[in-house]
Amino acid sequence: MKNLRIFSFALVVVLAGCTQGGRQEPTIEVDAPEASGSQPIRPQSPQTTDAEDRVGAAAQAVLVEPVLEQTLPVVAAKRPPAGQSREPVPLQGGGLAPPIHTLRRQAAEPPDREEYHHFQDGGTFLAKKMPVSTFSIDVDTGSYAVVRRMLNQGRLPVRDAVRIEEMVNYFDYSYPTPDRAGHPFAVHTELGPSPWNEETRLLKIGIQGWQAEPATLPPANLVFLVDVSGSMRHADKLDLLKTSLRLLVSRLRAEDRIAIAVYAGASGLVLPSTPGDRKATILAALDGLTAGGSTHGAAGIRLAYQVARDHFIDGGINRVLLATDGDFNVGTVDTEALKDLVARQRESGVALTTLGFGSGNYNDHLMEQIADIGNGNYAYIDRLSEARKVLIGQMAGTLHTIARDVKIQIEFNPALVQEYRLVGYENRVLRREDFHNDRVDAGDIGEGHHVTAIYEVRLADDETGRGRMDPLRYVSEPVDTLVPARGGELAYLKLRYKQPGQEDSVLVTHPVFIGTLREQLAETSEGYRFAAAVAGFGQLLRGGRNTEAMDFPDVLALANGARGLDPQGYRGEFISLVQLAQALATPLRRREEGEAGPVMR
Repeated sequence: MKNLRIFSFALVVVLAGCTQGGRQEPTIEVDAPEASGSQPIRPQSPQTTDAEDRVGAAAQAVLVEPVLEQTLPVVAAKRPPAGQSREPVPLQGGGLAPPIHTLRRQAAEPPDREEYHHFQDGGTFLAKKMPVSTFSIDVDTGSYAVVRRMLNQGRLPVRDAVRIEEMVNYFDYSYPTPDRAGHPFAVHTELGPSPWNEETRLLKIGIQGWQAEPATLPPANLVFLVDVSGSMRHADKLDLLKTSLRLLVSRLRAEDRIAIAVYAGASGLVLPSTPGDRKATILAALDGLTAGGSTHGAAGIRLAYQVARDHFIDGGINRVLLATDGDFNVGTVDTEALKDLVARQRESGVALTTLGFGSGNYNDHLMEQIADIGNGNYAYIDRLSEARKVLIGQMAGTLHTIARDVKIQIEFNPALVQEYRLVGYENRVLRREDFHNDRVDAGDIGEGHHVTAIYEVRLADDETGRGRMDPLRYVSEPVDTLVPARGGELAYLKLRYKQPGQEDSVLVTHPVFIGTLREQLAETSEGYRFAAAVAGFGQLLRGGRNTEAMDFPDVLALANGARGLDPQGYRGEFISLVQLAQALATPLRRREEGEAGPVMR
């Protein structure tokens, strides 16, 4: 018996050594059929085998579980009375153990390494000093889905995850569609009261792209670039990713082509470019993907663009769809360097759409930025219904670009406007001279896409005199030097865009007249009121710097009154999210105000 105990102890020591010293992730395996022409991925460095993984797991079980069985009762026995601090507890045999609640938190809460780009809220400008505002349009919606995921997880979203324009653009406001014979999109404006400040007004700008029948879409040359690294080994990542892409495969036609490239420690081509009607072959390659290894994203991006260029369709849809959690940790990992890489690749005429998955290590900053640089759009997939919305319901807009480098410039008339600010679009602001420079990149509009922007304006005849900026002491600002109101023009809206394949932009103009102002909120459209509710909600989640006395109940009342028909239930879900945010925020406010109440966890 003594010899058996010595042998067991030696075995534990040997097994423990197997888990030490730079253990790497398992080898990537792609189980795709030979008929698809798949190639095995060759890792750049040696990887542990499945057998070694099982040995390592067994060693960890042998070493960790007896320790927990011995230490947890000791810690529990020394737990201090309620209200006293919990100090580390001496272990049997020496050393200190953290309190039991610390051990449990570490086991239940993986480290949160999500990355969001930090930005400040946009400022307010005097129309007399800076009458012109210029920005690039944005059709991304990823921020709304990220915010929804965090709220459904029982926590308020981090401030930098909230991009108001992406939340507003998540919803359809039923703008009339244009005639395809004219410009590829129609421009709509609406002027009405602000629901968060009775002394200001809102100018809502809407752009609606034309949309044809799905069968009339040009032939598509698509490359799925799928992250199969170890960080994707979760149900809300690779499993959801594969199910989501299956939805898009179901809509492919014989004239479409699709390839599947993957990347982890190395990159490889799982499925060469294949006609869209060979669905069994495509789905078999997709279903065979497994996760493991580090993440060499840059190599995968280069490969995907090369495959797309090799099968380029003149006059067709040529696009790479990058599906990942954005956790690049091998090769080129710097966001600016990756943006430069994508900027060079887009010159080939191949666009980039990014589809984000997962949590814990999600890199929202990277996903949003490289989609903008890649002349594409960014969506976050937190569930299968979102995948259906993006890849099926908005398939034409996701894939088919109808207007490139779309820029908006608006000049406010200082005779009628005292101050203004753009709500959101902080990452899209352009210099005034960029509007006429066709070499400056801007956002693209896909078929059927709609874009909404909101300005908050304070009229020049505001009798309260309580603008956000005090008058200057040493510089006079005479109003009599201003150009007359030009027939009641409040502002002059200009847009520039490029037709696909063209390098020279087209100019569109649209005056906004003060006579269109609706004095009462009830007189505005449902779309106006609901967009204002979403914008107000986003501002509250970012701290409510400019929302005056508006709070969650006000957002709920406004959104409920503008819910409309809501056939897909998106507006009803928004209302539920506002209610959830209100419930999560109440304990925090009680703590800040010193009141007794439940503590956020």
